[in-house]
Amino acid sequence: MINKFLSPKFIEEVILDGSDKVIGTLRLKPSSILWKPKGQKSYFSVNLDKFDEWMRNPSTKAKKADH
Repeated sequence: MINKFLSPKFIEEVILDGSDKVIGTLRLKPSSILWKPKGQKSYFSVNLDKFDEWMRNPSTKAKKADH
């Protein structure tokens, strides 16, 4: 028998500003990225293909990370 971990279906992080006030919640899934601003009941969602396209678009001015 081989033991294994049951991976979570998503990873969720609460995002804070510089004053430790909640800005919103970011949820990462294998198929999409979801964002819920503070005070909202539902998430905004984008699939990974659209996110990749957006991040690589020069108009976003996204830069490659050093790490």
